[in-house]
Amino acid sequence: MTRLVALSGSLRAGSFNTALARAAQRQAPDGVEVEVATLHGIPLYDGDLEAASGIPEAVQALRAKVVACDGLLLVTPEYNNGIPGVFKNAVDWLSRTGDAVFAGRPVALVGASPGGFGTILSQAHWLPVLRTLKTRFWTDGRLMVSRAHTLMDAEGELADAATLAQVRQFVEGFARFAAESRPPH
Repeated sequence: MTRLVALSGSLRAGSFNTALARAAQRQAPDGVEVEVATLHGIPLYDGDLEAASGIPEAVQALRAKVVACDGLLLVTPEYNNGIPGVFKNAVDWLSRTGDAVFAGRPVALVGASPGGFGTILSQAHWLPVLRTLKTRFWTDGRLMVSRAHTLMDAEGELADAATLAQVRQFVEGFARFAAESRPPH
């Protein structure tokens, strides 16, 4: 079994990116398990808070999920042509918990946006961060869901058949890469 974590970088209840993470979970092929995770409960990074209280419980819980997975799928929104601050904040907190979280870990990027360019700029902005964290970035696949609001059903789930097929193909490819590149647990 290949275990992936799809981490949504949005806090919004009706998030297109959390819907995309759930679609990845539903489209996962046999032998692949996708756990959807969110950033809820992670405070803004504050070195004084870390010095006084250590790593917050929400960060520790997310760290445990990431360390236990074979691959991390960052499901990134794009805010003002870049990485959402709340998402970068969570990654910054996770990086404070030791190299085992990111170093050598297979990572891929996907994203959904109501705009016409998907999340191309946000995904590009993640690249130096992922390099600094020494991740094993998967470059064989690319998934940027444009005009996401037109692809959702009444319950807020990704429902467009062509997009779901792309999600399935992406998850299959990334899962193969993650299985071949498994970090030590």
